[in-house]
Amino acid sequence: MRGNADGSKVWFDPIGVLVEPGQTIRWINVDPGNSHTSTAYHPVNDGHPLRIPEGAAAWHSDYLLPDQSFELRLIVGGVYDYFCLPHEEAGMVGRLVVGRPQGGPAAATLPEPVRRLLPSVEEIVRRGVVRIDR
Repeated sequence: MRGNADGSKVWFDPIGVLVEPGQTIRWINVDPGNSHTSTAYHPVNDGHPLRIPEGAAAWHSDYLLPDQSFELRLIVGGVYDYFCLPHEEAGMVGRLVVGRPQGGPAAATLPEPVRRLLPSVEEIVRRGVVRIDR
């Protein structure tokens, strides 16, 4: 979880990661000026569309202050899209690919800033880690 010095831009770094089932993911807020969340695209999270595999547990980290972290172990293979609750519309989104799924969630269920930013499943599988230049 990152942000620039004046807080006008925020992002997840990396924005896309390939992991194996059973791996633990850790988000760390290294943005000194903002609190952030890691929140699954799931109806239990403010009615957001389902953008994690069927049967996978939804998550919401709660607000993480600078230097705080949140961990999650992903068991179910598939594509997991997530966002920062206060910064979704600013494009603070990310994608985890667990295992080697084909395709991914339909882009139409995402806000426009999110559609422009998220790397494809194929790119994440090919590269392993996708970062955005800031």
